[in-house]
Amino acid sequence: YMYGWPAYDAGNGFTSAQASMNVLETLGYLGYLYLYWQYSSGKWTYTNGQNRSLDGRWGGLACLFGFSLSLVTFSKTVLYALNEHFSDYRNIGHNDASRLLFLWIIPNGAWIVLPAYMIYAFGLDILQGLSIAGGDNVDDLVNHVGPKSLRSSQSAALTKEE
Repeated sequence: YMYGWPAYDAGNGFTSAQASMNVLETLGYLGYLYLYWQYSSGKWTYTNGQNRSLDGRWGGLACLFGFSLSLVTFSKTVLYALNEHFSDYRNIGHNDASRLLFLWIIPNGAWIVLPAYMIYAFGLDILQGLSIAGGDNVDDLVNHVGPKSLRSSQSAALTKEE
């Protein structure tokens, strides 16, 4: 058992370790939000959406925070799923298919899918920043990195910086 009295009585420290990592992860996300709102420019309105931008040193730091924290969230969730698999589903195997789907797979799946997208998006930002710093052509970079839906906004943002 990983949770509940059986784990507590057995002296299993995984739950306490997990809780400690969750606290650090949450503090990191709060740090990201602080950097974003403290150092970004622009306005946020309900009528035209989010128009804030964060660049320079603080933008790079926020991007690194976002990428790292997303990777932690993704990895921890995959670890939980693999732990269940390799322990013959000891903690969740008692559920029927419907309960398992709605109470474990979908909620935990969100903690895999959303951070995976964040890793991808922040990773593109990091790659673009490193490529530009290395002297790559901005037009070539925008045309070869990222989905087409992101390319036009990336191109506009990169052209604006030049």
